[in-house]
Amino acid sequence: MSKKNGLADPSRLKPLDSDDKQLLRVVIETPKGSRNKFAFNQDEHIFELKTVLPSGMTFPYDFGFVPSTAADDGDPVDVLVLMDEPAFPGCVLKCRPIGVIEGEQVDDGKKIRNDRIVAVQKDAHSWSDVKTIDDLGKQFCRELEEFFVNYHRLSGKKYRVLGLKGPAQARKLVKADRA
Repeated sequence: MSKKNGLADPSRLKPLDSDDKQLLRVVIETPKGSRNKFAFNQDEHIFELKTVLPSGMTFPYDFGFVPSTAADDGDPVDVLVLMDEPAFPGCVLKCRPIGVIEGEQVDDGKKIRNDRIVAVQKDAHSWSDVKTIDDLGKQFCRELEEFFVNYHRLSGKKYRVLGLKGPAQARKLVKADRA
C-alpha cells in the first residue's frame, strides 16, 4: 500500500490550458451557493472545511485557485468563476479571465495584496457574451466586491478593494505569480 494519503495534488497542475494558453486552469475549492468554505491542504492532499459562513451568506459563484501559482498572501492565485451550474471541490475548469478585483487585506497589522481574478468557464452559456469585467455592470461588480469585504470581516480581517482591472491584468497576475 502506498504511503501517500489523500488525493493527487491538483495545486501542481499547469496553470494554463495546454491547447489554449489564453485559458486558465482553475481548481474549484468552494462551489456556488455553499456556506462551507473549503480549502485544499497541500501537505495532506485533501480538501478541508476551512470555515462555515453565517446563515444567509453563501459563496455567490464557484471559488478556486490557479494551480502552480503563489500570490502575495502565500496562497495560490484566487479565482471567482462565473458558470451556469455549480461545480464541486477538486473539479478542474478551463476558464477565460475577464478581469481582476484588486484588493488589500490587513493581517496582524501588515498590509498584503489579495487580488481575485474573475473568470468565465469556457463553455458557460449564460456568460458567453461577457468579455471583460466591465460587461458585468457596476452594480454586479460592487456586489462581488462587497462579498469579499464581508467575508474577510467575518474572520476579523479588513479587506479593501483597490480597483477593478481587465483581462490583461488578470493574465499578468497569473504570469507574475507562477510558482
